[in-house]
Amino acid sequence: MAFSTQRFLGFRVLLNRIRFQSSPLFSSSSSPPFYTLDFSENSSNRENPSKPSSQIDERFVLQELSDLLSITKTPIYNQFKENPVLKHVEIRVLDGFLSSADKLRGIFLMKLKGKSALESALTSVNVNLTIEILSEVVNRGNLGGESIVSFFNWAIKQPTIVKDIGTYNIILKALGRRKFFSFMNEMLVQMKIEEISPNSETLYIVMESLVRARRVSKSIELFGRLEEFGWKCDCESFNVILQCLCRRSHVRTAISFLNSMKEKISFNSMTYNVIIGGWAKLGRVTEVERNWKAMITDGLNPDSETYSYLIEVLGRVGRIVDAVEVFEKMEEKGCSPETVTYNALISNFISVGDFDECMKYYVGMSGKNCAPDIDTYTKLISSFLKVRKVADALEMFDEMLSREIHPSTGMVTSFIEPLCTFGPPHAAMMFYKKARKVGCRISLKAYKLLLMRLSRFGKCGMVLKLWEEMQQSGYSSDMEVYEYVINGLCNIGKLEHAVFVMEEALRKGLCPSKVIYSKLNNKLLNSNKVEMAYKLFLKVKAVRRSENARRFWRAKGWHF
Repeated sequence: MAFSTQRFLGFRVLLNRIRFQSSPLFSSSSSPPFYTLDFSENSSNRENPSKPSSQIDERFVLQELSDLLSITKTPIYNQFKENPVLKHVEIRVLDGFLSSADKLRGIFLMKLKGKSALESALTSVNVNLTIEILSEVVNRGNLGGESIVSFFNWAIKQPTIVKDIGTYNIILKALGRRKFFSFMNEMLVQMKIEEISPNSETLYIVMESLVRARRVSKSIELFGRLEEFGWKCDCESFNVILQCLCRRSHVRTAISFLNSMKEKISFNSMTYNVIIGGWAKLGRVTEVERNWKAMITDGLNPDSETYSYLIEVLGRVGRIVDAVEVFEKMEEKGCSPETVTYNALISNFISVGDFDECMKYYVGMSGKNCAPDIDTYTKLISSFLKVRKVADALEMFDEMLSREIHPSTGMVTSFIEPLCTFGPPHAAMMFYKKARKVGCRISLKAYKLLLMRLSRFGKCGMVLKLWEEMQQSGYSSDMEVYEYVINGLCNIGKLEHAVFVMEEALRKGLCPSKVIYSKLNNKLLNSNKVEMAYKLFLKVKAVRRSENARRFWRAKGWHF
């Protein structure tokens, strides 16, 4: 079989073994022996290369492969090129260890010429493409703008991908995040040709990308050309660009833009709320009051959100008493406080550490028929955990779940993380169990934090159970997870089990850190399990050679 340079250039495969037959490069005899270049875990024995079925030194192998695969005009490459026996090179590849997104991204390393060649190669990967895989391909890795667009144009032709605004929002977000604005403009034009109407989320993605890249003037210029891409220059779209500007602290620019558009667009309460919220975030009380008056002058009445921003800015500058006075006079001015207003007041008392007042207004919310929301509980629970009031945090977490308010994956992680920095892991496990019981998805980071804490305290049974639950949740174990498990087993003296887990990691090609391996090795030697320690040493040595080989190829620009 001829050497498939194109397949290897993709590097979505792992080069496992290469066998050369009758190559004069290694032997000048008429009947050369059979050589094996082995990168597998069984390649620990290095014998004399002059004997049949022998294995050549790894450094020599890497040098030969480097010269062969870089397609350079070296003397070694010329010998291979001139030798007809190269047709007998046998390659065995394994790509099952790569994710679908990695396989698709690997195609772009082949530097294929032409659209048809690229699409043919992508199709040959034979991946069941989903919207999640598409998002992973364009958002991770280091693909260029042209590659992202080429992949997307191929993806939307697949029957499993729906060509709608949601799919286009994914590609626009990926391009904007990497500042590929020319390609983002092309996608907007393509959307218009395809008659796909953009929505407010699309406009927010585009404007946010430009403002984040400090291209504020470009975002304002684009607003004047919205109709070219299918948007309307109305108050809704105007509020979107104001939100993007104020979120990135370009409040003065937002004010100037608002003043220039007064005669062209009719503003609403949200327009002024965005501006007031931007000044409140910066703690500018004077500016908040000025825009408050401008809002009333335009015939718009402040609502609960407007009051919440006023209360917030007063709290930021330490005027808690004034914030409470504003809150108490809301109803006199015809505006009943809502959840967002209570949240602002609770945040003020949290900032000064007055938890009694926090709970007073939290309890008062129910009396006003104003139910706490997820933001209320996030503020309270996080603040309790920060000052290590774990019992109060657990009580508040129970109340949140009883109201059928379920935390997000990120929230659960934020609750577990501080609990894994002090004390036993009991409280962190309670948060984990309660969240998992109501169906919340636990992040891989949270699992790792819990495994680390449990292993440190020698809770081996809980470590193994949690490890199993992590795998049931769809997460695969990396070396960090294996190290936590091995550490926990070592701490309670279950060395045979620790060796078994270590060997499982080694079979997956994962190389342990020197700290964990040394700990296990020393405990084995202290327990007079010398033979077991020696066998483990040989396996670790073989895997480290493979890891060094991977580092060599990555240094050469190959990624596998």
